[in-house]
Formats: sequence, structure tokens, C-alpha cells
Amino acid sequence: MPALSHSRIPELHGHRGCRGLRPENTLPSFLHALALGVDVLEMDVVISADHQVVISHEPWLNPAICLDPEGQTIESSPTPRFNLYQMPYATIRQCDCGLRRHPAFPEQVSEPAHKPLLREVLAAAKAVARPAGRPLIRYAIEIKSAPDGDNVFHPAPDYFLSLVLAEINRARVSARATVLCFDPRILRLAHQHQPDLATCLLLEADQPWLASIQALGFVPTTLGPDFATVTAASVQQLRSLYPSLRLVPWTVNQPADMMQLIALGVDGITTDYPDRFLALTIG
Repeated sequence: MPALSHSRIPELHGHRGCRGLRPENTLPSFLHALALGVDVLEMDVVISADHQVVISHEPWLNPAICLDPEGQTIESSPTPRFNLYQMPYATIRQCDCGLRRHPAFPEQVSEPAHKPLLREVLAAAKAVARPAGRPLIRYAIEIKSAPDGDNVFHPAPDYFLSLVLAEINRARVSARATVLCFDPRILRLAHQHQPDLATCLLLEADQPWLASIQALGFVPTTLGPDFATVTAASVQQLRSLYPSLRLVPWTVNQPADMMQLIALGVDGITTDYPDRFLALTIG
């Protein structure tokens, strides 16, 4: 395979740290991703009953990967049994979410791990020295908001966003942070309250790119579509209409897909396997 020039290599975004290799959205996952050499740590945030910003993909304990506060397995049910928005963070922290290997990721190394606070992750990342010549780590923080979850699994958008922005600003990383969301309400509020903050509109596979950008009402910093929707034609059209809009598709785990997206000129790749990306780009 011919070597890639540095100018052709997109940013490496570690999805939930490095979910394919370590327990997702935990300190071990983020620290391992940093050790591998990601450019951006991608993570998800929810809110606890006592208004703490917690790193978690679901606003409940996922039975596939978490134990309950007593260390017992959680039975799957149509209605989540442990709603994090109804649990104080001290209780959430008692729940291990690292010992049970995610069934979809056989290479994942299991180890004890709790759901950390956003401020805990930002502090841990800050403490990790970057190699000489490498820029400071950046953060892609997805706010897990949806209209049907308001006041059930999370606060209403304005308060939810205010809690997250307070942590970003307190840590003084706003210049290196991007707020991601599938919920346009969050992004519109972020653009209104802190217009210098980078924003990323996330899209599911069935959501059209151009119509979704137009419906948002402003041009975000980044578009984050399902990688399967990225084609030469879609990229060309996006570049023509929005030349400054960055394109960072998710979640790309197979080397062949990574190479195809690199050839199409994406700006970043979000992956559960940073090691696979690095094997392609640096050998």
C-alpha cells in the first residue's frame, strides 16, 4: 500500500475513548486512546440527579456492560431500571462498567471502571504529557439530548447545555472543544450563547445532509454523518456549498472503510479502533 502524505491524513477521533480496546467512556479507555496517539477524545455526557455532568452513552445503566450499585448484573427490560437522571452521582460511581466486556468488542480488555465526571476526564487528559511537536488534545463532547427525553432522562436543553458549558469553560478548554449533538435544539442554543464554540451536527443514516444543515438555521463547524452515507458525490456537493464545513463521519472500524474515506478527503474519522487507523497511516 502506498504511503499516505501527512496532508492527506485526517484527524483521529477516539470514539468513547477507544471502545474496541477498553471499556467505553471510562478513564482507562480515554487514557489508552491518548497513549495510542489520538488527536481528539470523543465522549458522551448525561446528567445525574444532583446535576453532575457524567460521561455515559446512555442516560441509564446499560445491562450489557454495567453492574448495579450492589455489584449485581442487571436484567434487560423494555424500561431502563437505573435512570442516571434519577440517581445521585455518588451512587452512579459505585456501579462498575468495565468488568463486563462489551459483547460486540471481543478485543476489549476488561478492567474495573466507573462512569467518570466530565471534569475528571478533562483533568486526567490535561495531566498526560503530549509528545514534542504534537498539539494539545481536543475534545468532542456529545450531549445526549432528545425531545422525548426532556425532564425524563435529562434536563431541558437550555439547562443541560449550561451544565456542560460550565464544565468546559471551567477547565479552560473551550478553544479545543466541540459540542456534538443529534438534537438541533442543543446546537442552536450553543451557537446563540457561545458562538465561538465549535459545534457538530450529528446525523443518522436516514437524515439528508443538506436539508438537515438548512433546518439547523446556521452552518455548524462540523458535520458528523453515519460513515455509510459518505460518497464521492455527497462530499463534492458538500464542499461546493459549504467549503469551510468540516466532515467527520462516525463510526469507522474497518480498515477498508477508513482507506475509502481518507481517499474521499474527510477531515476526521471517528473510530472504536484507533490502533487500526494508525496502522494504516503510520505503518
